[in-house]
Amino acid sequence: MASTVVDKAVFPRDKICGDALSGKVVEVLNKLDKNLVQELSENQQEFLPSWGVNFVAPSGELLRVPFKTKKENTTAPGFIAKRLYFDNWLAEKLKSNPLITLHENTEVREVERKERWRLASKDGKIFESDLVIACDGAYSSFSKNIAGLTTEPPHNCFGLRAYYKNVSGLDDENFIELHFLQNVLPGYFWIFPLPDGYANVGIGMRADKLQDRKLNLKKLLQQAVAENPAIAKRFERASLVGDVKLFGLPLGSKKRPLSGAGYLLCGDAAQLIDPFTGEGIGNAMMSGMFAANQAAKCAQQNNFSSSNLQQYDAELYHRLWSELQLSYTMQRLVNFPWLFNLVVRKANANPLLRETISCMFEDMDMRARLSSPLFYLKLLFSPTQNVKL
Repeated sequence: MASTVVDKAVFPRDKICGDALSGKVVEVLNKLDKNLVQELSENQQEFLPSWGVNFVAPSGELLRVPFKTKKENTTAPGFIAKRLYFDNWLAEKLKSNPLITLHENTEVREVERKERWRLASKDGKIFESDLVIACDGAYSSFSKNIAGLTTEPPHNCFGLRAYYKNVSGLDDENFIELHFLQNVLPGYFWIFPLPDGYANVGIGMRADKLQDRKLNLKKLLQQAVAENPAIAKRFERASLVGDVKLFGLPLGSKKRPLSGAGYLLCGDAAQLIDPFTGEGIGNAMMSGMFAANQAAKCAQQNNFSSSNLQQYDAELYHRLWSELQLSYTMQRLVNFPWLFNLVVRKANANPLLRETISCMFEDMDMRARLSSPLFYLKLLFSPTQNVKL
């Protein structure tokens, strides 16, 4: 099935992001071609293998959580790479496919549908299609004007991203760092190591909390880097590279319609960002895979009706919704710093609890335990060494 991809950018180009490529990215790439992940592993000038995450509680206590894998792998379960490189790598793969035509530097300005879709670009190009897959990001005009989706402050987040060189104390196994600072909850400050001594550093917070507290994200970022006792010393010899940039994160904490007559929404345009971790790339890749499968079915059936395309919503949410709900529960639990501190303290003293938290990245049953009130009752009233899950 021949496809046309239209992008307003020219690759390689920067994309404001945390730059973490999670296990879901690896999963999708493996389903496409197992050689792709091996290719990433062999290019450590642009793709840094990551083996886990360091959670830092509001108390300042560190919990080191390796990503667990069900099988022994020679490649890392996740990577960190600037979107400049990752998106260009994807674009190059796309260009090599004879069934796909990529139009770069082509900004779509007009969209209308009669019997078929008609899209007109800024420079006068016209595209017609039975199906549009909209992947135009957090500020998607298609989602807003055609699908009727809106961003709501309790289900939306804003983040700042900065690149620093020579941040000290980065993890030997390239664990990403999530610092749950007291004045940023239910958001967090992050440090993600990158190749060549760089780090992606940023801060994110839910939009409604920012509004209610009248906070300034840039000041919060500056305070963390310059004044936080545990963080500031790591930036004493670090230098900011480029500008600090703001981006929107439409959270998947609310179920929304992802399709309609002749269209599918993917990625940030579908508002699928994980409410707890802020991960967007993995869910975007997952939605793209499901959208491609649905598009192939519709083309075979020559049926692009709304009712037929709703199968995409059902299948994608079957894969993601339980995870998104649990992440939303975890996000709300972070509003109670004492509880977060308790979990980290108990986990550091209890190997079984550490194992449970580690497994949650792959095992939904394990993750469900972390959202159960019974889990926290056990933590509160059981001696540390006797917590059984």
